[in-house]
Amino acid sequence: MMTKIPLEKIRLGVSGDAGSFSEEAGRLYAGREGIDAEIIFAIDMEGVLARLDRAEIDLGIFPVVNSQGGLVTQAFEAMGRHEFKLVSELWLEVQQCLMVLPGLRRTEIKNIATHPQAIAQCQRFIKREFPEAKIIEWADTAKAARDLQAGLLPAATAVIAPARAATLYGLELLESNIQDMRPNLTTFIIVKR
Repeated sequence: MMTKIPLEKIRLGVSGDAGSFSEEAGRLYAGREGIDAEIIFAIDMEGVLARLDRAEIDLGIFPVVNSQGGLVTQAFEAMGRHEFKLVSELWLEVQQCLMVLPGLRRTEIKNIATHPQAIAQCQRFIKREFPEAKIIEWADTAKAARDLQAGLLPAATAVIAPARAATLYGLELLESNIQDMRPNLTTFIIVKR
């Protein structure tokens, strides 16, 4: 009788926090390729590539372009500072959602915190629905949700992030699919040393 050799777990660094689109893309890629992946949350593209340099991860995944927001500037800035090899790419339809601390009414929202790409993808929605809101750029959409829940952002802040982030961090989902265009596609690349 042959014994099965267990698959080696691959350390997959994603450019986001738990509940991010990068985590979703990483899990989709691992499933597509039949990889047993341990997800490492590197928060941003620089974090992914720096961990790859230090051999703390085996593969990295991060977004490089969005159908509405265009090039993900932070990705190209980070790519210019590191050496890596392109392994694959993955397209993901991104559905942005608006979330707040439980009980905060829409009329009480004074700030909107999220990643610059989410701001670009939801410009018309923000201008139409919250013309007076202060925009706070954050390193990652899901991290903004986590940080709102942790009290690191003002309580009168709404976050634009994936729906799963609201569930993970106990936020109230006010509205789904707030991006200005549909489909809202993002290209992620998978890289290795």
